[in-house]
Amino acid sequence: MKSVSRCIAAILFATLTWSVAHAQAYPSKQVRFIIPFPPGGPTDIMGRMAADILSKATGVQYIPDNRGGAGGNIGFDLCAKSAPDGYTICMMTIAQSISPSIYRKLPFDPIKDFSPITLMAALPSILTVHPQLPVKSVKELIALAKSKPGQLSYSSTGNGTSPHMLMEMFKWMTGIDMVHVPYKGQAPSVVDQISGQVQCAFNTAIGVIPHVKTGKLRALAVSTKERFPAMPELLTVAESGVKGFDGGSWQGVVMPAGVPREIVVKTNEILAKSLKTPEARERLLKLGALPSGNSPDEFSAFIKAEIEKWAKVGKAARIHID
Repeated sequence: MKSVSRCIAAILFATLTWSVAHAQAYPSKQVRFIIPFPPGGPTDIMGRMAADILSKATGVQYIPDNRGGAGGNIGFDLCAKSAPDGYTICMMTIAQSISPSIYRKLPFDPIKDFSPITLMAALPSILTVHPQLPVKSVKELIALAKSKPGQLSYSSTGNGTSPHMLMEMFKWMTGIDMVHVPYKGQAPSVVDQISGQVQCAFNTAIGVIPHVKTGKLRALAVSTKERFPAMPELLTVAESGVKGFDGGSWQGVVMPAGVPREIVVKTNEILAKSLKTPEARERLLKLGALPSGNSPDEFSAFIKAEIEKWAKVGKAARIHID
């Protein structure tokens, strides 16, 4: 029995020694950093920021690789099918938590096929209305919409995107009916809201703050459960009477499922530590983002909760994409 115990102990010690050595040596070559959206958008900005943080911390280049298309699903599928050796890393967004509820078929499972690293930041959206609309609060907007069912319109950046889903959740939780007008991006959506073609919308803070400050749009509330530091006077939708409302875009980092735990932990520690520095927090806040940097387990639980939340919204709104 003693010899068996010694043998088991030796194997465990050897395994632990190999794991520690492997983690210390990682990364020993360039790492591919898949960004599943085109250059210039928030996912690209956050992805390149993460790649830069990791490159400086490890002395090894993390190479951004933009693979846009299908709401991020093309690049995300590529990440899922990559070798789980730590040399492929990927940005994950709210789009991948929405996809299971609106796409009839997905080539990947956002839970089973990935190893969560960390949530980098939440990107609050702001509920805005055209200045000529006679409402100055969320309650007044709800009252107006109920008095004119199907007569008010709202814009979004496309079917199944976070602005679309946020407004559908708002409609579902308040019992109002408004007409959806989808656009191909945030810029044309905001332009038509400013011109009065549509009356209201949820859009990321970074895209509408300048127009709110110049009076071209009126801000009613922020979509997240916490107030937006750049506009602390602005109430949240939940504070405005829609209890439990909490949503917005977010950006996180994942690797393919099966990556050794020590690599996941090491990558998480680098990003989480950096995201908590004053410099990173200030930079993200200026971009309209709320820094995070949570643990892999916390990020995993967050992803599951987001999928469950958007599944309810997708079902209520009857949104499906083939």
